[in-house]
Amino acid sequence: MSYGQTQVYAEYPQTRGKVEPWKVEDLPSWLSLDGQIRLRTEDFTSYDDNPGNDRIYELTRVYGGLTVRPTSFLTGYMQFMDAHALGLPVNSVAGNMRDTFDLRQGYLEYHNEDNNIRLYAGRKELRFGNERVVGISDWTNVSRTFDGLFGHFGDSTDKNSVDLFSTSVVKINPTSLDTHGAGLTFHGAYGTIGSWIPNTLLQPFVLVKALPRVKSQQGIYGSEVETTFGAEMEGRLPAGFDYDVVGDLQRGSYSNDSIHAGAGVVKVARRFDSLPWRPRLGGEYDYATGNPHRDPNRISTYDQQYPSDHNAFGLFDLFGFQNIKERRVNLDLGPTKNLTLLFQGEALGVASRFDGVYNSGGGVTVQAPAHGFGTNSIGDGFDASAKYVFHDYWAVNAGVGHFFPGSLMSANDHGAPLTYSFFSITYRFRVGK
Repeated sequence: MSYGQTQVYAEYPQTRGKVEPWKVEDLPSWLSLDGQIRLRTEDFTSYDDNPGNDRIYELTRVYGGLTVRPTSFLTGYMQFMDAHALGLPVNSVAGNMRDTFDLRQGYLEYHNEDNNIRLYAGRKELRFGNERVVGISDWTNVSRTFDGLFGHFGDSTDKNSVDLFSTSVVKINPTSLDTHGAGLTFHGAYGTIGSWIPNTLLQPFVLVKALPRVKSQQGIYGSEVETTFGAEMEGRLPAGFDYDVVGDLQRGSYSNDSIHAGAGVVKVARRFDSLPWRPRLGGEYDYATGNPHRDPNRISTYDQQYPSDHNAFGLFDLFGFQNIKERRVNLDLGPTKNLTLLFQGEALGVASRFDGVYNSGGGVTVQAPAHGFGTNSIGDGFDASAKYVFHDYWAVNAGVGHFFPGSLMSANDHGAPLTYSFFSITYRFRVGK
């Protein structure tokens, strides 16, 4: 296991707790089953940014998986998903909340353990590093998967490897089978270098997004070819410090427009292992370019593509990683082995006053006027959350966050304060001989 997989930050929404093994002697050795049940109650004030529109609802999600191993080098896997948003009117249910009994994953895997090669064909997850660039967005009720071809090639220890893929993201159809667009549109190479620098993991990457039909700023239809290249580095420093840095640039064409954008994330934290509750105090800065509209033939809004953005800009998940800058302070505590507490505060603003405010799905929440916003202050947030593992297998999460709208939001009819709270339970199991 690489260093990056062992370092789990409390502010990242990892599923804690073990997978409970259920042994069934009558089950063939080449067959196994797995499952997950997750229930989450959410309470929003000013839901959909409407003052007084308070909503409380239940998100339910059930996974069921089947693994078959017909030979020593071939594995097949299928996983169904059933997700619902109970208590919300249908017209208020977001696209990532509901999907009635569908295929979430389904692939064949060829593996050569001697040479550390794994090849996949079908529908599966893509998740790298801290998932700020490519991830499954597991916090959403309907998490993300991709259709296509995948390959993993590593050395004997798997500390150094490269992942290659040619895929299309799966589009969620709540009441019919999920599909993807025509052709393969998202390609990439993601490297992992874990043995070159002590206590450091380096992950360089190149991603290509190629869409056959887009509309430029001038209203001209054409194709898009966008290349994102960058790297993530995380590691430990002396005196109890750790860090995580991500940076990338985007270049390409969007019909007759050129693409010129970029983004970066910097996290630095200090652990105090000798103190009670082992506090970890961290600071973070996030930046994603916006479009200043100085050049009518250039697009400078960063394309967040397919990240896991939960809790990147507060627990309330109102904003995406486009035309945004954030300063954040985190404090996480570990009172016991099974309990983690997290407190955080963030200040949010737009990178360019001439571009819009974007939501977590990449859509525009607030359109910038022609003369630009009068201020860049989106607002501030404060969050508190806890994770507890009960009897090894039951993961309980709870939290509350509040968003204080800034002058930009208030001046553009989005000034309603928002409080978000949740309580969730997750249970996972595996059935085998």
